[in-house]
Amino acid sequence: MGTNIGPVLQPPPVRPTAPVAAPKKRGTGWIWVIFLALAAAAGYRYYPQVTQGASKSDKSGAEKSPGKRAAQVVPVVAAVSKAGDLSIFLTGLGSVTAYNTVTIRSRVDGELINVAFTEGQLVHQGDLLAEIDPRPFEAQLNQLEGMLARDTAMSENAKLDLKRYEQLASQGVISRQQLDTQSASVHQYDGTIRSDQGQIENVKLQISFTHIYAPITGRIGLRLVDQGNIIHATDQTGLATITQLQPIAVLFNLAQDYLPQVMAKWNGGQTLPVEAWDRDLKKKLAVGKLLTIDNTIDAATGTARFKAEFPNDDNSLFPNQFVNARLLVDTRRGVVIVPSAAIQRSPATAFVYVVKDDQTVEMRNVVPGPVDGDNASIDSGLRAGENVVIDGVDKLQQGSKVEARVVGAGSKGGEKTRPGDTR
Repeated sequence: MGTNIGPVLQPPPVRPTAPVAAPKKRGTGWIWVIFLALAAAAGYRYYPQVTQGASKSDKSGAEKSPGKRAAQVVPVVAAVSKAGDLSIFLTGLGSVTAYNTVTIRSRVDGELINVAFTEGQLVHQGDLLAEIDPRPFEAQLNQLEGMLARDTAMSENAKLDLKRYEQLASQGVISRQQLDTQSASVHQYDGTIRSDQGQIENVKLQISFTHIYAPITGRIGLRLVDQGNIIHATDQTGLATITQLQPIAVLFNLAQDYLPQVMAKWNGGQTLPVEAWDRDLKKKLAVGKLLTIDNTIDAATGTARFKAEFPNDDNSLFPNQFVNARLLVDTRRGVVIVPSAAIQRSPATAFVYVVKDDQTVEMRNVVPGPVDGDNASIDSGLRAGENVVIDGVDKLQQGSKVEARVVGAGSKGGEKTRPGDTR
């Protein structure tokens, strides 16, 4: 049996393929162009900063060089030291107090029929201030005077009867008891007359109270009651208030540390002047003298209370006004005086900058003395007539070249000085 073999499948012929070309590389030249452009731009921006910084460093180096710094001229303000007297004041906050303050009140009840003063008027002791209707008291006075006349007549009749009883009793006509009874009646009428006289004096006194007079000399305040009102002796407000202005007192406090210095002068019998200045220490209001010192120290504040007296002829001081009281305790004679701003302090010493003739400054150590406001005394280290720098010292050192504008001693930049606390 033969085997039938089908046709044999042959694989398809392989077609020859063309060789694959390698991928072409893209050009990188444009990347380098962009990079160089960015680098050029950065260099363009950075170069001026580098050159400018170099110039600044060169300038700062030039400024820091000793030769060029010494040649720089510094503008300053200087003042001339002078020889004179320096008053030493102790300053404390105080208030003006009237020596006497009186509230005018009525002592009787009645209608106010006349107000004889003007608000704010300066009244003198004994001036009429107000009147109260006296007619009710005058009517009462007439009644009491009539009672006195009646009782006086009855007393005289009793005395005549007593004389008759004495004659009858001597003759034995009446008993001794009747005589004693009549004598007692006479004494009783005498007592009634005295009572009537006392009531009359009381009513007359009430009538005098209807005229109100100024008890002291001073300035009267605002009227508190108008004419036509009914006023009473028990009213608390009163009619007005009078305050004594001449003389007037100032109460002020000073630290207890100053007490020994003040007491030494006070116990020696010296009159210590006191000046009253306004609250800003710009205007002197009045000059007086120390009157007394309190006997205790305030434990809460550590201060003692002082009382000064001022004539106040121009009425520059007013009750309850706040002032700065300046107590003169000493005067330094013939000392060198400079503005306080001229004195500089270091941890070791005090010094001033003295302007020499060659327009350079010398840093000179000094021994400062007491200070009075914007003026300070120099105990040693400075002579009168030398110029000291008072403004611009922060830019100076030994040997600095300056351009000095000189102003008078005791002022700074032409400004008016004012006193302050003494240290």
